Amino acid sequence: MPSALEQQNEMFTGGLLAPQTPTPYNLTGPEGKGANKRYDVYRNNVTVSLTDALVDIFPAVHRLLGDTFFRGLAREYVRSHPPQSPLLFLYGEHFADFIQGHDATQDVPYIADVARIERAWLTAYHAADRAPLNPADLGAITPEVLGNVVFAAKPGTAIVNSRYATFTIFAMNRDMLEQAPVDASMPEHTLITRPDVDVIVTPLTEAEAVFFAALLSKSPATLEEAAEAALGVDQSFDLNAALSKMIGTGAASNVALRKDHTQTDAITELEIDHEHDLE
Repeated sequence: MPSALEQQNEMFTGGLLAPQTPTPYNLTGPEGKGANKRYDVYRNNVTVSLTDALVDIFPAVHRLLGDTFFRGLAREYVRSHPPQSPLLFLYGEHFADFIQGHDATQDVPYIADVARIERAWLTAYHAADRAPLNPADLGAITPEVLGNVVFAAKPGTAIVNSRYATFTIFAMNRDMLEQAPVDASMPEHTLITRPDVDVIVTPLTEAEAVFFAALLSKSPATLEEAAEAALGVDQSFDLNAALSKMIGTGAASNVALRKDHTQTDAITELEIDHEHDLE
């Protein structure tokens, strides 16, 4: 059986995000005075601070939905998804899934994928620092073995595939693009990376999205396998252009021959690290 103190602590923390629950008993403030009002103020401040954090994490979604609508959804999310870390930038991991399943957002079906791009943007911003792939390392590989190389994703790299024009909608509502009419029903694919200090958000074709996902996954395909997968989607897929985009966006951190290949090239001295894989 939990002790009286443990029960009191459980009531204190459990009631912070549940305004319908009674104030914990025996709360006291300075000089032994009752602290019910102090607790209610604190409880309200916790909800407000977490709601404000979601506004900061999802500015494009906030702009699209409007302040009143967004904050109403955010308060519901806060009360059903308490934070698992004291670091506020980690909050909102499941917010996109929450709003996708919410009855009030069914007339804006693209909004959840916009939220996924924003969550990936913040994850990339706080990802571990690691130098992007040096083009010279790729250039040093002999053509005979080039098809058998594998790449490691740079920490924070992510792809968001959507049935909607979510890259364009995101970019317009982050003031990265000028406002203009958008056909929201056009599928778009988005690459999120942080090659250096700044996060880069890049549109991809469907074939490029397939190529990047295969090449930078936790169990990466070889360059040849990833290219074949992309060509299966679009016969006009340009491998050289896709590799240039991968290097230019800093999506990969290093390259090596696949382990089951005869390792005779100097490139095998590089190590693959998948601790921070494509999300």
